[in-house]
Amino acid sequence: MKTLKSIFTLLIFTVAISVQAQTADEIIDNYFENTGGIDNWKNITGMKMTAKVNQQGMEIPLEIYQMKDGRQMTLISFQGKEIKQGVFDGETLWSHNFMTMKAEKSDAEETANFKLETNDFPDSFMDYKEKGYTVELIGKETIDGAETFKIKLTKEPITVDGNQEDDVSFYFFDTENFVPIAVQSEIKSGPMKGKMSETTMSDYQEVEGLYFPFSMSQGVKDGQSQPITIDTIELNPNIEASAFAFPEEMAKEEK
Repeated sequence: MKTLKSIFTLLIFTVAISVQAQTADEIIDNYFENTGGIDNWKNITGMKMTAKVNQQGMEIPLEIYQMKDGRQMTLISFQGKEIKQGVFDGETLWSHNFMTMKAEKSDAEETANFKLETNDFPDSFMDYKEKGYTVELIGKETIDGAETFKIKLTKEPITVDGNQEDDVSFYFFDTENFVPIAVQSEIKSGPMKGKMSETTMSDYQEVEGLYFPFSMSQGVKDGQSQPITIDTIELNPNIEASAFAFPEEMAKEEK
């Protein structure tokens, strides 16, 4: 009887190890496989998304550009004006001031942190080990009624007010389709400092053999959020480098 009990205990222990062996890596591998294959993801050189953000009942059109070489930009159409936000040409980060409509450069700290984020194109989990990131499967958690795998992603430290801090995000992968349906991370600065930001994703659709979420919301966990609807996604678009450049007239004023 003791022998049978020992064997049974050993089997339970073995199963527990097997479950634990279903690490974050396996979940991530399934994610890339289910959304088009890792090789196809690596072939992306850029993306252009047209979208609408709902702000207090008003729909505001957006164009979001992300390039493999680090260039990024969000173009907002509002009241007949085009406003550029989060524009990065590879070295300089700048945005239009909403009040003055003048282009303003971000400070060195914000620029350095933003530059780290460009390593994540087109996905934070792609080649994460080579980037020095770590992942950890925390367990399971229910998000909006769906059972998910909760994975902790730790990236390179960022700088906040001159001090280095861990850059940690929690991704929630649907246990059925292995796609992320939510991301949470601590807000490091501003009036919401210390609270958790939350981005939710749904309505995955195919674009040239790859699957992307076409419905998102961004905000504070358990608080208000802004719905974002993706209308189209264009892969590997041709975009002039000048679109990301800091305006010449502002550069001349700085001299």
